[in-house]
Amino acid sequence: MASSRFKAHAQSPDDRDDRCDRFTAFDAATLYEAAGQKGMIDPAIRPAWPGARVCGLAATVECPPGDNLMLHIAVANAQPGVIVVATVGNYLSAGAWGEILTEAALARGIAGLVIDGAVRDIDAIREAAFPVFSRGLAIGSCTKERRGTLDLPIQFGGATVRPGDLIVGDADGLVVIDQERLDAVHETAVTRRRRESEIITQLREGRTTIELLGLDAIARTERTSESE
Repeated sequence: MASSRFKAHAQSPDDRDDRCDRFTAFDAATLYEAAGQKGMIDPAIRPAWPGARVCGLAATVECPPGDNLMLHIAVANAQPGVIVVATVGNYLSAGAWGEILTEAALARGIAGLVIDGAVRDIDAIREAAFPVFSRGLAIGSCTKERRGTLDLPIQFGGATVRPGDLIVGDADGLVVIDQERLDAVHETAVTRRRRESEIITQLREGRTTIELLGLDAIARTERTSESE
């Protein structure tokens, strides 16, 4: 299965940047809402260091528990700008990614790692400013012997991630956006941000969220129930 070599990412780096760059100004929560509250990744998968952010197209990897051979193969074959999205069979006692893979990824122009597993060497990763999201940290080591899969849909943190889907992550969490919906989600996100900006302006002018969000009827019902 490893021979697929990220076929979904065969487009040029410029094409990939055009698709992704417009999303960098949006936080993950806004994009989740704009996508119809779809695509949220398990909140337990967090930035491995403060300030880490990712935005790019997914290059998917599935590793057997305790073995990171496929991560090495993935990095060697990845196109610049992708986010490596990896599962490790729910194994959290070994750091499947560390300083060496980080340096290899930087040399290949990889834009980040999102892993449903553990990493290590986090001080070196932070110093290199390489964005990583992980479920945890572990100093245990991995073997490099068993094959898994590359460039196939994977179940990741409660969501399906396919090669070429958009991954966006920040301090609030991670969201995956289906590649076929990028234009529609972006348009909705722009509208949502404009509306939120208007609400904030009105709040600063003295109005309330009860008024602006149309919560009057519900609030009145609650007050009536309390008085009975």
